[in-house]
Amino acid sequence: MSRLLLKKSFYEQSAPIVARQLLGKYLVGQTSDGPLALMITETESYGGAEDLASHAAGGKKTKRNEVMYGPPGHWYVYLVYGLHYMLNVVTEPAGRPAGRVIRAVAETAGPGRVGKLFEVNREDNREPANQPNSRLVIEDRGFKVQSRDIVTGPRIGVSYAGPVWSQKPFRFYLKNMVK
Repeated sequence: MSRLLLKKSFYEQSAPIVARQLLGKYLVGQTSDGPLALMITETESYGGAEDLASHAAGGKKTKRNEVMYGPPGHWYVYLVYGLHYMLNVVTEPAGRPAGRVIRAVAETAGPGRVGKLFEVNREDNREPANQPNSRLVIEDRGFKVQSRDIVTGPRIGVSYAGPVWSQKPFRFYLKNMVK
């Protein structure tokens, strides 16, 4: 099986392009039960200060979101509802805050479940997603996704962003792979 870490140039692309191209790639991590590698089957795209659903909406840099402004290809991890760590990867050139939420892998749907399965925590925040010594990486293992197998739709749980931004088709998933 061919295994290839994604290069920095992959992550420098626009948010929706990366979100789409992450489908079929593998999230690989070291857990307390040993190594784990599962195919990414669902993502969501958040990008730029203009995206009212993004943590960088309005362009205000905070301690929480500052990693989104940094170099692409790093993890952005944050806690939701005090319970679930969300795993995002930073994309687009440094200075333009953008990230992709990994919402599902293989048969595990829901970003909180993905975080739990891979034992994501604050220590993963800012770590590179493309370095062989990182605990969590994304690999291309040669699986080819056909455009006809990709479903797009609005992001989940962002009604606070208003009717325009909450309905943007920035959620991507593989047909018949996500419930």
